[in-house]
Amino acid sequence: MTELADPTFLDDRLAHWAEVNPDGEAFTYLGRTWTWAEWEGRVRRLAGALKAKGIGRGDVVSFLDKNHPACVELTMAAASIGAANAIINFRLAGDEIDYAVNDSGARLLLVGTELMPQIEKIRDRLTNVEHVIEVAPEGGDGDEYEAMLAAAEPVGRDPEVTPDDVCLVMYSSGTTGRPKGVTLSQANMVAHTLNAHEGWGFDDGDKNMVSMPLFHVGGSSYVLFGIHDGVPSVMTRDPDGASLAGAIMQGANRTFLVPAVLAQVLQSGDDAIKLFGQLKTYCYGAAPMPMPLLRAAIKAWPDTDFLQVYGLTELCGVITHLLPDAHRDDAHPERLVSAGRLIPQAQLKVVDPESLEEVPTGENGELWFRTPQLMQGYLNKPEATAEVITEDGWFRTGDMGKVDADGFVYVEDRLKDMIISGGENIYSPEIERVLAEHPAVAEVAIIGVPDDRWGETVKAVVSLKPDTEATEEELIAFCREHLAHYKCPKSVDIIEALPRNPTGKILKRDLRKPYWEGRDRSTV
Repeated sequence: MTELADPTFLDDRLAHWAEVNPDGEAFTYLGRTWTWAEWEGRVRRLAGALKAKGIGRGDVVSFLDKNHPACVELTMAAASIGAANAIINFRLAGDEIDYAVNDSGARLLLVGTELMPQIEKIRDRLTNVEHVIEVAPEGGDGDEYEAMLAAAEPVGRDPEVTPDDVCLVMYSSGTTGRPKGVTLSQANMVAHTLNAHEGWGFDDGDKNMVSMPLFHVGGSSYVLFGIHDGVPSVMTRDPDGASLAGAIMQGANRTFLVPAVLAQVLQSGDDAIKLFGQLKTYCYGAAPMPMPLLRAAIKAWPDTDFLQVYGLTELCGVITHLLPDAHRDDAHPERLVSAGRLIPQAQLKVVDPESLEEVPTGENGELWFRTPQLMQGYLNKPEATAEVITEDGWFRTGDMGKVDADGFVYVEDRLKDMIISGGENIYSPEIERVLAEHPAVAEVAIIGVPDDRWGETVKAVVSLKPDTEATEEELIAFCREHLAHYKCPKSVDIIEALPRNPTGKILKRDLRKPYWEGRDRSTV
């Protein structure tokens, strides 16, 4: 790709490609395609529409819908006038939606047609919202959003805007109480695009598939990669098999998806496996990847580059990555269970969570990162911000892990998920990796449950593959062949499917809750 100066603002590269490649394909969605000039023009008109409605620097607008290019346009347009886009999880219930919209302080709300009935029910509770604009998936005549763009006068970037202005508010998954609004600046997002970009290497003719939900940092950060490199993007409204297959047939060959998608493809037969073999890059993250699944995928797609990423919303997304070469390094197969190495401009230290002293290489502790990608803070929550960002700029992730002598990071568990049984620290991923190797196990989650003698003991919750059987005793015995007995489950629940959030993470809090009702240990 052409070497260019690093961008400063979120929309710098969009403006660049509109100037040097105005008629080139930029974005495709549900049969509609825009050139770089057309897309940049839409963003400029949307900025004008926002200004005409009184939106300016320091204000917040909000987006509520499934994946739609209007969300990306809103982020770009708002950023150019110094405002921020608060993207709301479309799967939330009404009272959860009004909390997030009100918490963000959004003055304008862009809502998908499918979600309008929910908004109409709670409209009187959206106290700050002055304008509700409906956007339809297909666009066209009668689309309120398209009509607003058509009537607007385009405006350029406000000269008062700075790279440190907040451009996105991303709501965390809310594992403890209400979700927190993570505020990310233009400088944060640009730094992420530059640093996490390592290992991608788009080629001429490539197309980027954007299928992760945009309310997740994995969607809103990832979509910037194609824009940064001037590569056409194909966005799917949903991450279902038919939509993904359709995007690949349109030429999309680089993507970021959760591991669960791999499992669905490998179970869908030879035609699906062959089709997905057209992907040059399959980046995965946001949830653990079972080793049997990863090994099967690497074997099934010998010409595909696999790239694993580990990160957090508070860091704009990626902070470490396991690059393609490491996925096929026969000399170091153990690195497949790592989260890879730090991306550029990132620092890491592993800290004892009680003493706050840095631990030696190879020992477990809490992972702390320092990076220009670090959020500005939690919206309107200075105390919560101070709990996770130290005075000298380190972010306390709440993840337990270690780093080896070669710089490979191993994420062992969430600090709050670590099981302490009889004084021993037990890390659930270690046990999950073992049980995932059992031929009957489709997916597994390890949790701690209360025990009057040991404080808590290990429980496995598993779902089985179709047409297979396994007993509790058999699964425990399997673990004991590979692990110290104190780490092995004392009990196993076999259920049809594990609960997951919209991005594929297993909801351990839901699994733990029945066992910890009325107990001291947090159930979330």
